[in-house]
Amino acid sequence: MATVSALWRHPIKSHGREALTTVTLTKGQAMPWDRRWGVAHEAARLTDGTWGPCVNFSRGSKTAALMAINATCDEATGVVTLSHPDRPDLAFDPDQEQDRFLTWVRPLVDADRAQPARLFKLEGRGVTDTDYPSVSLLNLASNADLADKMGATDISALRWRCNLHLDGLEPWQEFDWIGKTLRIGTAELTVREPIKRCLATTANPKTGLRDLDTLAALNAHWDHQNFGIYAEVTTTGRITVGDSLQVL
Repeated sequence: MATVSALWRHPIKSHGREALTTVTLTKGQAMPWDRRWGVAHEAARLTDGTWGPCVNFSRGSKTAALMAINATCDEATGVVTLSHPDRPDLAFDPDQEQDRFLTWVRPLVDADRAQPARLFKLEGRGVTDTDYPSVSLLNLASNADLADKMGATDISALRWRCNLHLDGLEPWQEFDWIGKTLRIGTAELTVREPIKRCLATTANPKTGLRDLDTLAALNAHWDHQNFGIYAEVTTTGRITVGDSLQVL
């Protein structure tokens, strides 16, 4: 039986991850407080209140060090706390103190990349990589299979920055779910598409250094660079770590 082994959200897109034990998903929305903000860089072309593609944002695909950020979020106060092995911890309100954040993060950003300029926010919808509010899922058996093919002792599932980690499946079984609806806990999600991966996944989430060529391995063994799936919440409900998954 497939079960949820972990739940993760990323309050600031590409800038930190936070483990959860339970979450309520709302129809037509991303995971609450997941990618609530994005870090628009100085070359971004964005309209406030309107979704924009990932090329407008600072990301781990461009600056590997960002992959080593962890986050915690106090929903009551709106305070986000970020930690990184090379920076002091920062607790700040993204809606009120973005200058403090920009000062904190700029030393991590490669000098030859467009520099972070401002925080960009989309209420409810989230600054997802998809042009619809999405929730991302990964299959831990697929992760283990990739590690085996690469001869790696371990590939952290955190490289993939997915919201739901699933256990108890056959490797790559998730790709058979495209177009199908899943019931997880009391929520239902319709699977829309596979996730095409970028250079962010080549970086170690502990160190922020590129150490495994995940993209080359995916292309060599499966002739694509997809890992994980995007789904859309179609029925509001609650998901808790340990909940089972049913394909409807």
